[in-house]
Amino acid sequence: MSALGSSLLPIIATLAAQGAPAAGQALPPPPPPPEPPAPDGAALGAAPAAIPAPDGEALIPPPPPVDWKDVLKDDLVTQIIEGRRRPGYTPDLPDQMRQDNVGALRPPPPQAFPGIEDQLPVPDRWRLIESLGVVKERWFDPYHQNTLKGDRPIDRSKVPWLPIRGDDWFFVASAVSDTVFEPRTFPIPVGVQTTERPGSLDVFGKNRSFVLSQTLIAGAALIKGSTAFKPPDVEYRVTLAYNFNYVDVPERRVLDVRPSQPSHRYDNFLGVQELFVDKHLGNDSDRYDFHSIRIGIQPFQSDFRGFLFNDSQLGIRLFGNRDNNRFQYNVAAFWRLEKDTNSGLNDITQSPRDDFIFTANLYRQDFPFVGLTSQVSVTYNRNREKNDIQIDHNGFPVRPALLGDLRGREYDVTYLGYSADGRIGRINLTASFYAALGEDRNSFFTSKPAKIRAGFGAAELSYDHDWMRFRLSGLYATGDSDPYNNVEGGFDAIFENPIFGGADTSYWIRQTIPFAGGGRVISINGRNGILNSLRSSKEEGQSNFNNPGTIFVGAGADFDLSPETRVSVNANHLWFDNTAGLQVLRSEGSIPKDIGWDLSVAGIWRPKATQNIVGRLSAAVLLPGDGFKDLFENRERDRAYVSVLANLIVSF
Repeated sequence: MSALGSSLLPIIATLAAQGAPAAGQALPPPPPPPEPPAPDGAALGAAPAAIPAPDGEALIPPPPPVDWKDVLKDDLVTQIIEGRRRPGYTPDLPDQMRQDNVGALRPPPPQAFPGIEDQLPVPDRWRLIESLGVVKERWFDPYHQNTLKGDRPIDRSKVPWLPIRGDDWFFVASAVSDTVFEPRTFPIPVGVQTTERPGSLDVFGKNRSFVLSQTLIAGAALIKGSTAFKPPDVEYRVTLAYNFNYVDVPERRVLDVRPSQPSHRYDNFLGVQELFVDKHLGNDSDRYDFHSIRIGIQPFQSDFRGFLFNDSQLGIRLFGNRDNNRFQYNVAAFWRLEKDTNSGLNDITQSPRDDFIFTANLYRQDFPFVGLTSQVSVTYNRNREKNDIQIDHNGFPVRPALLGDLRGREYDVTYLGYSADGRIGRINLTASFYAALGEDRNSFFTSKPAKIRAGFGAAELSYDHDWMRFRLSGLYATGDSDPYNNVEGGFDAIFENPIFGGADTSYWIRQTIPFAGGGRVISINGRNGILNSLRSSKEEGQSNFNNPGTIFVGAGADFDLSPETRVSVNANHLWFDNTAGLQVLRSEGSIPKDIGWDLSVAGIWRPKATQNIVGRLSAAVLLPGDGFKDLFENRERDRAYVSVLANLIVSF
């Protein structure tokens, strides 16, 4: 028993022996506590005898007697157990500490500053550190305080021409250099008019080619308000991208519709990727739950991995959050811009397309499990390009697609989706599911209206162990089973750009495979896309729901060898879901579903462990399955197709 329990036990026992008072009777005062036996028979409270000092010196004076009435005051518990205090008891505060620093220089009295007795001017808090000489700003240094990176507000005296008011305007500049060198091989059809090498006419020619692409991105933003803990009050942003590229292929009529053009091409283009105004409409709580509106060319991603719509388009978006950021929402409408054919950048010199996207989504954190974020979405795509004839910059028709009856199409399709991203215990999870419902006004197989009934599902599980992450992924997009009925069952996205299964290090996701012999200027899949959609172009073509569908199963691993170095490996297998449409377009009795194995390895190097310089080198190989061989068998009988990607990104 503790010392406190031993000292209070006699008091409790005495009260229990006396019994409780009758109703209305006052509680009798407790008797004085019994005195514990004193050592050596001395009475408690009596002054102890003097303690003899060693060696016969003077006696040590005895300690003062203990007054138990003081000990049993309200702060008894506080004195015995440190940090404990009886509820309602507040001890007296200690006397104020004073420190006299003899010789210290005293601050001048307020009277020394006439008219400002209650305040003193100091440099603003952003430039205080430089005023103290701790750091010196350099315009090219993004790692320390830099006015060009939004770390300090704009000095309005230096930019009087800017129409801004207040001292909380910030300027943010960004610059990115993206360099790509990409040797690759894929089946290349030979033009019917001519070939690069006389005497070598065949369905397929040589398959080697390479791309050199350089993109320079420059952006600037003018922001009002401190954004460290709340959204900006106003933001103006513009981002321009300039791309120049060189492509060399072994056959003619691959890069240009005219056979007279050479089999190599140099091209350049300037695109507008962002141009918007963001206005903060108000706060909904003292924790800065907010709602804002953004108008202009802006990026938007419909789900966590970019399966359905991941692009920068002209639109208007209302967004915000609720309940301490547990809920986030978007309500948006986009008017699709035309794209440059060879760079994929926005081309604002052309009229926007008659293609509109209306979408709304809601995110809920920690639902249905702690650590997992759920999203529900509704996306409606309204396409009215039936009478629109679009020829790309290389002279190839892209709308309508040269497939089936070659007639123009228009459609209405609604995507109902659920996505999740986060973790369940030790397992990381990301998943997306969509149902595509709508109507195609002209099915190119039947020239009649058809219902759209298609589905999509994709999921990736990963497990982290120290510096390693192991991944399992699967994807299923339904294919059309009967091209001549009134239902189109092949799933297609609006503008996919998936981060999945190795992303652009994967051969099938990175490369475009032309559908030779079944449609002119048609590809089985699109560049930076995973779906087998049979479109003329991901950027300029229309969605196609008469497609063979996609089945994808993969495994991979990421190894962080150091903070600067990561190595990733991926092994994927792909199939067509249904080849009925391919059989009709190729006039074949049967086509196997097996596409083949897609194997890739990638290395990422980040000097100084930052994102300002990122180098990436990857290699991928496609080992054709029976279905791929059936579609692309050639005289060379290629047993494998390869893709190498060397990429260097430098950011400011």
